Amino acid sequence: MIVHPESSKGGRKLTAHALGMDVDLGRAQRPRRVAEFLRRAGQEDMDLSEDGPISWEGGVPEWWKRPDA
Repeated sequence: MIVHPESSKGGRKLTAHALGMDVDLGRAQRPRRVAEFLRRAGQEDMDLSEDGPISWEGGVPEWWKRPDA
């Protein structure tokens, strides 16, 4: 899974590579939303840290803009 940099619209786009194609999973506003996308995909215990299998582009897992910023 790739968590892309935060967009000007807010949130970070999530994509997964499956069956030879990239799949847009939606946008997450906070790390807990990334965890929710993973839970829905049956990956409840996936490591969300930088050392885990997720590629965090444009910022580490702890870096998110405030919603009112």
